[in-house]
Amino acid sequence: MIIRDGKKYVCKLDLAFEVIRGKWKVIILCHLLEGPKRFLELQRITCGVSHKVLNEKLKEMENDDLICKLVYDELPPKVEYYLTAKGNDYAKVLKSIESLGDKYFDM
Repeated sequence: MIIRDGKKYVCKLDLAFEVIRGKWKVIILCHLLEGPKRFLELQRITCGVSHKVLNEKLKEMENDDLICKLVYDELPPKVEYYLTAKGNDYAKVLKSIESLGDKYFDM
């Protein structure tokens, strides 16, 4: 049993999955693997996430060191999100899982 931040996890795999649990984080990571994205661009390409939920997930991912938020000093404000080294590692693993989906689920 692993205890971290007051939560119990069965193993390190369980802990690693906690960081990306949910629908939107995985999708965001895969899109950011292609390169930095602005907020509205992420909202458009994720198809269906609300402004509020996307903002919450991006903050959670930033707190978990999966992504970094770069704010440019200009008007109107420009903000880009990109993967950290940890986020890049997660995204690559997720892309491998996606390739399994391509292999075994013909659509």
